[in-house]
Amino acid sequence: MLQAFVASASLRPMAQQLLQDRSLPAYAGVEAYARAHAKEDAGALAWLVVGYARVLDHDYARAIDPLNRAKVHAGDLGDYVDYYLGTAYQQTGRRAEALATLADFARTHPDSLLVRDAHVSYSGALLLEGQAAEAVTLLEQDRVPVRSDVELALGRAYAAAGQSAKAAETFQNIYYTMPGSADADTAYAELKKLPSVPPPTFIQIKTRADGLMNRKRYAEAADEYRSLVNEASPDVRPVMQLSLVEALHRSGRNHDAKLVLALVSGVGGDVNAHRLYLLGQVAFATSDNDAFYRTVDELRQAAPTSPWLEQALLSAANLHLVHHEYDQALDAFREAQQRFPTGARASYMHWKAAWLVLRQGRNAEAEKAFEEQIALYASGSETPAALYWRARLAEEDNQPIMARAFYQKISDRYRNFYYAELARQRLKHLPATADATTTYALLDHVPPIDSTGKVADSEPPSDELHVQKAELLGNGGLVDFAVRELQAAAAADGGSWGPAETAQLYDETGHYDQAIELMKHSAPNYFALDIPDLPRKYWEALFPKAYWSDLKRSSAANGLDPYLVASLIRQESEFNPNAVSRANAVGLMQLLPKTGKAVAREVKLKRYTASQLYTPAVNLQLGTRYFRGMVDRFGGSFEYALAAYNAGSDRVEEWLGQGKYRDPQEFVESIPFTETREYVQAILRNASVYKQLYGTP
Repeated sequence: MLQAFVASASLRPMAQQLLQDRSLPAYAGVEAYARAHAKEDAGALAWLVVGYARVLDHDYARAIDPLNRAKVHAGDLGDYVDYYLGTAYQQTGRRAEALATLADFARTHPDSLLVRDAHVSYSGALLLEGQAAEAVTLLEQDRVPVRSDVELALGRAYAAAGQSAKAAETFQNIYYTMPGSADADTAYAELKKLPSVPPPTFIQIKTRADGLMNRKRYAEAADEYRSLVNEASPDVRPVMQLSLVEALHRSGRNHDAKLVLALVSGVGGDVNAHRLYLLGQVAFATSDNDAFYRTVDELRQAAPTSPWLEQALLSAANLHLVHHEYDQALDAFREAQQRFPTGARASYMHWKAAWLVLRQGRNAEAEKAFEEQIALYASGSETPAALYWRARLAEEDNQPIMARAFYQKISDRYRNFYYAELARQRLKHLPATADATTTYALLDHVPPIDSTGKVADSEPPSDELHVQKAELLGNGGLVDFAVRELQAAAAADGGSWGPAETAQLYDETGHYDQAIELMKHSAPNYFALDIPDLPRKYWEALFPKAYWSDLKRSSAANGLDPYLVASLIRQESEFNPNAVSRANAVGLMQLLPKTGKAVAREVKLKRYTASQLYTPAVNLQLGTRYFRGMVDRFGGSFEYALAAYNAGSDRVEEWLGQGKYRDPQEFVESIPFTETREYVQAILRNASVYKQLYGTP
């Protein structure tokens, strides 16, 4: 296995290219490699890649030959070869060969992760041979843990065996309880073929509708809720109507939502509060602000303690904020926090009220509000900001000892947060004081870092079969297979090495975005940790130096810090060169095609086409030039430029016109769009982490 890994190391780029675009030159390249290594395990891996690529193309007939060639030296990857070969035989009608290849799969490959997959494929061959009972027996053993493809195959086996009731039950289970699965629609189609299928129950339809809502498939959820409204009893119907309204509203069909709301009547209590809230949200979404504020007033009178009022007040406060109605926004935030001091958004609402007080120049009141924020909501995400701005006010009041204590608390407790780096910069300029013994009881409210999830560095067992298979599969560009093998090995071993090794595999194969997301879930509090407190592999996966030579060159050409550019890319696309946003922004730096075209003309890029935005070097060249233009437009301020990159230059100009700011940091905290505010803070924070990790670029 080790020899095969070493021998196949040069295969990876060719294999990845083939699996990505499956072009004729890519096929030719990997096939040439396979022939050049015909007597080696590396050649078998190359033939497996070719065969798998044919399967992805649904060209099963042409998958058979390369997979047969792979069998000779497949070794411990024989399970992958046999599984896809058996599947190709089945798909091309070569039943006898499919049965022969898959019949003893579990015995031949007892440690394979593909046993259940092979059984699904084998069951299909059995059905074609009229052996439905054998297929049922086989698949019944594979039902735990539940997989939709196993259930679908079992349902088909039941149907072929004449057990229509069990088939219907199985298909319904997929369609109604697993609506997000790839097999749900197929299960429904199979269900319609069965005779005398009992109609779905109210609970089944509701389960499907709720599942679709959870997966943000709102239009489909609306169809299911509409059928529930028609079937519901009078006491349940209003609740189903409101669920329908929610789905319609979230799918953008606010006119239809309003029509359904008009039918909801004679309700009280929480149902009426929900009705009023949704009525307000529909008005909000259609920019009928007067109607929205009227529903908030109605909700305040009808349900003064309802969580729906809490959400409505938050919406009202944010709407006032966007329209620069600061007194009304302050009143709404304050009312929401005072009515719901332990609510889910209480910390945020208290902070926004405190911040607006500061922006109005009422410093003494702001000092008290910031201290109250720390005392009441020390565990809230707004605490670093409250500590920082309380320290800033202490500086303005000529209280350097207090300012130093608060800045130091941020630096120690929130090590890599946005405000931690700002605090360290302020500490450098504070005068030295002889009295370093002064303590502030308020700071004791700040909880320590939760170290229960601290990660210890560890290495995978080098002789573990699944680990070795993962390394080999990675060389073949078969990343999903490799990850599955690694995860199985980590689960069996019980060590902490799994996420780091998986992330490293993602990075080595250019899947930087998947590595970042994996690490975010594996170490969710990483920003509170100092660099030595987390294994180096974690940090490097979280903050990759991807496309570094091109990134550094383009950054230098535009007078930009490459770490800032890397942080911007991390926020925009997580280094996925093929990323496309909902607004059709493309590539690493998420440029709109029209922006790319304009900048390409500006830099005199010849023969430019929009498809080049997917090419990292071109995207970086144009993206850094575009960002440099933003920086120049706003007088060299990266804070303003980043805000403009996210929300548009016109909005930033508008926000800058809303009074004076102490500095760009006060501007950032005042940005009314939460997404943009957090975007700017995250990029500046990430640039600081990059510098700590890698030093001088």
